[in-house]
Amino acid sequence: MTTTPDPRVSKPARIQRRRTAGWRKPEGSTYVGRPTRFGNPYRIVRADHGLIVQFGETGGGVGVWPNELEARRYATEAYRVWITQPEQADQLRLFRALLHGRDLTCWCPLPAPGQPDHCHAAVLIDLVNQPSPAV
Repeated sequence: MTTTPDPRVSKPARIQRRRTAGWRKPEGSTYVGRPTRFGNPYRIVRADHGLIVQFGETGGGVGVWPNELEARRYATEAYRVWITQPEQADQLRLFRALLHGRDLTCWCPLPAPGQPDHCHAAVLIDLVNQPSPAV
């Protein structure tokens, strides 16, 4: 059975975690960064010749980018492709069950107004809150 979303209920939000004194994770939100099961396996690693995006902690690099915005954009899109692969279907169903309707927190910076959100938490919000499973 598919339910129609209630337009009075706001869409779950991505919240940037902070280290400032007194900051607390909002009640009911879920941290999805590393080392949780929800973390993006694509990491950005600084190197002398630029920023390397690699898969996993010790995985090989998949490319070098000159700036953080482009590296973050690639890592986010790589995550979207990876998590929506047929072999990740069970994991995405689990994520849907655990994260649907929840605000998600991550360390990634928030985008400037009107700019795309290059964070895997934004991808998760999109995928786990679709009216029907993405895979």
